[in-house]
Amino acid sequence: MRKEQSKNEFDAARKRMLENNLKGRGIKDSGVLKVMSETPREAFVPADYRFKSYEDGPLPIGFEQTISQPYIVALMTQELHIDKNCIVLEIGTGSGYQTAILSKLAKKVYTIERLKELSQSAQAVLDKSGCDNIEFHIGDGSAGWPESKLFDRIIVTAAVPSIPKTLINQLANNGLIVIPVGYSNAQELIICEKRDDKIIERKICDVRFVKLFGKYGFSTWM
Repeated sequence: MRKEQSKNEFDAARKRMLENNLKGRGIKDSGVLKVMSETPREAFVPADYRFKSYEDGPLPIGFEQTISQPYIVALMTQELHIDKNCIVLEIGTGSGYQTAILSKLAKKVYTIERLKELSQSAQAVLDKSGCDNIEFHIGDGSAGWPESKLFDRIIVTAAVPSIPKTLINQLANNGLIVIPVGYSNAQELIICEKRDDKIIERKICDVRFVKLFGKYGFSTWM
């Protein structure tokens, strides 16, 4: 049976992650680096994989879902340029790790997860961590927030075949959305800016995410 790592060991691994996998790969946003240095990723990782918490790769969290690799979490967050005035919508709560990072940078985070078990697990961890500016919803993230609302930033943590218009409609003017677009073996991470109802897209890099299932995402049979 693998010995559980101590707090000091996790802290040391987090520092290595910061230097090698974040700063070493071009993450420069001081706010993003600060919150990722302070947020214990191990708290969001299942016990069997906790020893891998600070390796730069995704890890399974059950239900064929993953917690994204630290670099991708940092990159997506950096591209959003979040400040304390921002209202953020997250599609795909998952483990809650990305949610925690967002909550420490933004005014408020609204997060949607289609799997009840994952949402409840994430809520429990986030409550313990003191993140109190988060509103949760269990449902179809591809359809956007269930109430009529505009968001300054939107982050989608699962791949879609094309950007759902429902999310574009909920993006405020001058707002940003970061989203992986494509199919299983060919996805691009896209950042979009909304300017007077025009969408300006820019490719960030190639990625590989699990699929976003829903009315405006992937159907379960695809």
